Amino acid sequence: MNRLQKLQLPAPITRFAPTPSGFLHVGNVYSFLITWLLARKNNGQILLRIDDLDQERVRPEYVENIFRTLEWLGLDWDLGPFSVEQFEKEYSQLRRMEVYEAALQKLEEAGAVFGCDCSRKLVKKLIEEHNYEGICQHKGINLHAHNISWRLKTDGMDEVKMKHYRKSLTAEQLPYSQSHFVVRRRDGIPAYHLASVIDDAHFGVDTIVRGEDLFESSVAQLYLAEKLGLSAFSQAEFFHHPLILDGGVKLSKSQRSSAVLDEFSQDKPHLLRKLGGWLGLPPEVCGSLEEMLKQFSHRKLPFSNETFT
Repeated sequence: MNRLQKLQLPAPITRFAPTPSGFLHVGNVYSFLITWLLARKNNGQILLRIDDLDQERVRPEYVENIFRTLEWLGLDWDLGPFSVEQFEKEYSQLRRMEVYEAALQKLEEAGAVFGCDCSRKLVKKLIEEHNYEGICQHKGINLHAHNISWRLKTDGMDEVKMKHYRKSLTAEQLPYSQSHFVVRRRDGIPAYHLASVIDDAHFGVDTIVRGEDLFESSVAQLYLAEKLGLSAFSQAEFFHHPLILDGGVKLSKSQRSSAVLDEFSQDKPHLLRKLGGWLGLPPEVCGSLEEMLKQFSHRKLPFSNETFT
């Protein structure tokens, strides 16, 4: 092995992280495309991580739709499941419950969490009024009592360091909206923030691409990673991209945005042109993902000073 080989850095790992609570819409695909372009231009690897902990909202047809949509578009990936069957047997979040439980136990032993019996509606109202101080943390509620959520103690609102993609570190204050956020739900299921942090650390993800609406969630997850001692997650690079808006409203499953395969099944070139247009590419270079990838060699994103090189 020569010196250059010894100095060769490992390939970066990013991920597609859909939730099977609805069919994939254009907003999902837009984010996946940016993730794919970043990874492929940097010889990185892509993990398919399907977030299915919220079993009440998961449907088999939604899981199948993830594979069908990605394969139809040609957005390939390198790690994780390559079929519904493999996902269910090996990669479902239900298979990692022991890992989540170990993290929760670590927080409990450190005295970093408190039991809460407040309704989500009440906490949301208090946060909107800027008047939420974790009212249950001094009640001494048994963490293992029935119908009790676990909230992380965030008194002091410590700063965290965030590495932005191809930029320097910034110091970010934990947003007030994330005060004493939930890490374990009332039904005993690990909450989104905890599962997402654990999963990214578990699979070695070091480049995280997500919409700018999740910036505050990113700060909260960095805060949680520090509490858990997950230094690898704290070193990950974050890329927050603008959202696609429809009449001023972001595209989302909650807004019943149209499924990609329903809206564009007969006209994939039209979809690629739309996606390319949002990324600042002229229509003539959006005939295929490969052409779009070539064009990004020396182009800048319309919403960033960064290139994909």
